[in-house]
Amino acid sequence: MATHMKTTLEIASPLLKEVKSLARAEGTTVRALVERGLQLVLSERRTRRAFKLRDASISGKGMHPDSANHSWDEIRARSYEGRGD
Repeated sequence: MATHMKTTLEIASPLLKEVKSLARAEGTTVRALVERGLQLVLSERRTRRAFKLRDASISGKGMHPDSANHSWDEIRARSYEGRGD
């Protein structure tokens, strides 16, 4: 059994006027339209695909032999040699 909770919403006057008009025309209630809108938003969020980063790797056979046996700190220091001094 579903439980109901009374909630107060502040809706901009022009929007509320339009919603009331639509509810009258469709023979429904503002509450039903609000609930349907919330259901649509929730459904949209559930079906949204997760972001997947494209594979941007490059071909090659690993690190250059001159750098293969060095630590990351050494490689970084070598990449900045001669800059900023």
